[in-house]
Amino acid sequence: MYAVIRVRGRAGVNADVVQTLKYLRLTRINHLVLLPKNKYVEGMLRKAKDYITWGEIDKDTLVELLQKRGRLVGDKPIDMEYLQKNNFSSFEELADAILEKKVIYSKLPYIKPIFRLNPPRGGYKNTKRSVKEDGDLGYRQKEINKLIKRMMVI
Repeated sequence: MYAVIRVRGRAGVNADVVQTLKYLRLTRINHLVLLPKNKYVEGMLRKAKDYITWGEIDKDTLVELLQKRGRLVGDKPIDMEYLQKNNFSSFEELADAILEKKVIYSKLPYIKPIFRLNPPRGGYKNTKRSVKEDGDLGYRQKEINKLIKRMMVI
């Protein structure tokens, strides 16, 4: 399961990349989406690599993300009542189901498919360079979890 975050804004973006970002539901800076690993998603990620960062999310980070930033329609937080209506006893159980692909997060009823995050505590390193060049763009493997935690601090 990939966690994908939009890092750069709209100015000067190629129309093909704009369309790809719309397909990924990344229309604003600091928005995060959860996407499955498959060749179609990976192709879209490669196309938009100059505007996003992504990596594999772990269970602990996903649980914290669901608790703090998960939202229902009407901008209400996800609560235990909602989880019990959908046959989950805890956030950990929901996170396990998402990571094991038993449940697709964006297909859950009344759930918003994006997570709105703050800018990272301490800022980005460089939003014009890739991770390999000591920047913030592109594929960052498990390091995405550290970035997500820095973006949820408050």
